[in-house]
Amino acid sequence: MLAALIRAADFTSAQNLHQRLVEAGERVGLSTVYRTLTALADAGRADVVREPGGERLFRYRPSQEHRHYLLCRICGLGMPVDAEAVEVWAARTAATSGYADVQHTVELTGTCPACAGGDHSS
Repeated sequence: MLAALIRAADFTSAQNLHQRLVEAGERVGLSTVYRTLTALADAGRADVVREPGGERLFRYRPSQEHRHYLLCRICGLGMPVDAEAVEVWAARTAATSGYADVQHTVELTGTCPACAGGDHSS
């Protein structure tokens, strides 16, 4: 399943990945795909974003480095963004709040240049 996620190259839904696996002849249930993707995200091997409808989308993370993405609301293209200010703010908030094991989620969405220009061929 990890290989299929790597081949997807960009953010993909569990349903889409499941369909690809079944079409490739794999015998795997959708719930197994969800559990595996969640486990990969928990282990730092997949990034997760939510598309505007709320569905979680997954993308292979080649390193343990935590990343944030700008996600196109039309085509789903995900672009990594520099989020140093967010990371500094989150660390400072955690340090001054007294909370332990602080985690954060940042969702950035917009319209990519191709979709904004009407070029839906990509």
